[in-house]
Amino acid sequence: MAPIEFYYWPTPNGWKISIALHEFDLPYDLRLVDIGADAQFDPAFLKISPNNKIPAIVDPDGPDGAPIPIFESGAILQYLARKTGRFCGETERERIAVDEWLMWQMGGLGPMAGQTHHFLKFAREDVPYAKARYRAEVARLYGLLDQKLRARRFVAGDGFTIADMAIWPWASLWKGQAQTLDDKPGMARWLEEVADRPGVRAGRALRADLRRDPTAATDWRATLTTG
Repeated sequence: MAPIEFYYWPTPNGWKISIALHEFDLPYDLRLVDIGADAQFDPAFLKISPNNKIPAIVDPDGPDGAPIPIFESGAILQYLARKTGRFCGETERERIAVDEWLMWQMGGLGPMAGQTHHFLKFAREDVPYAKARYRAEVARLYGLLDQKLRARRFVAGDGFTIADMAIWPWASLWKGQAQTLDDKPGMARWLEEVADRPGVRAGRALRADLRRDPTAATDWRATLTTG
């Protein structure tokens, strides 16, 4: 199998696909896109990811054997799941649950947690209303996640899926989002179990030396066990 071209930088969205490639055991060629140096605006990269965001891939063995570029992390996860027939649920009901929680991450947790990171850590002006609003919405989302994870092992059911791959990278940074796990035993247990998967460890560690996010702990696993 020809390696997939993987356009990446060590961010939560980038980790979704680095984790997926290791979990799916797919070969890849790493193509770093330094978003701190505006490499995402390079014309060559824009041909692959026109929305100037990472991650993106080019699969040389795409549909009908022809290469295909894919941007948007959720679309990449769905594509890899279809390509391999793995981590997407065994029945139609399971597949629906996976899609629900993948969309929940894409439309809810990712944007809200991202805004929380921005206003808490990066904004040039102190905006108390924005800090409180986004922090409260992330707390609400994590409350829902915890409720579900008290009743089942993984996000969409009993099996690990692309929904877990999408949610875990953002949820693992709960401390930098000014959240607590003290009242979320289901989420805390799930964070630890997913973190122990070899594919997750390998994907999360991919070029971790390049990460400049001040919300990241020196020992990233410490964010899973401290409030």
